[in-house]
Amino acid sequence: MNNCPCGSDQSYSNCCEPAHLGSAPSKTAEALMRSRYCAYVKKQIAYLGESLHPDYREDWSEIDSKRWAENSEWLSLEIISTDGGKETDSVGSVEFVVIYKDKKITNKHHEISRFVKKDDRWYYVDGTTPKPVTVRNETPKVGRNEPCPCNSGKKYKKCCAAN
Repeated sequence: MNNCPCGSDQSYSNCCEPAHLGSAPSKTAEALMRSRYCAYVKKQIAYLGESLHPDYREDWSEIDSKRWAENSEWLSLEIISTDGGKETDSVGSVEFVVIYKDKKITNKHHEISRFVKKDDRWYYVDGTTPKPVTVRNETPKVGRNEPCPCNSGKKYKKCCAAN
């Protein structure tokens, strides 16, 4: 069995290919997200335009999408979270990370995509980059002239900070 590039552990013919061929639309926002990623991998550029909400197609460039698909080596898709987007919903969002190589440089694309169901069909609307999470240290920062936290009796700058 040839697994689908979207990471679903199903065969391509049972997963994203029916959506690409137009024989079975994606049932959820996540399934549409997976099929859009797979469209880049399989160079199904027309599908990217078809699965884009009609109100947002004006800004879409088939040429740019084709260039990105053809010039990249698609390595993985990781779904981080979903909000709504089930079969009975009319809106949903999917947060995901795609790893790909472009000119031998590995890149990460992290996005939160919005989806809308119109006439019983899911469409991609747009995506935003998640805001970075602020990380706060739980303990205060050790000053250079303070005693080293390793309990050596030396100043931090002469002990662990020097290594």
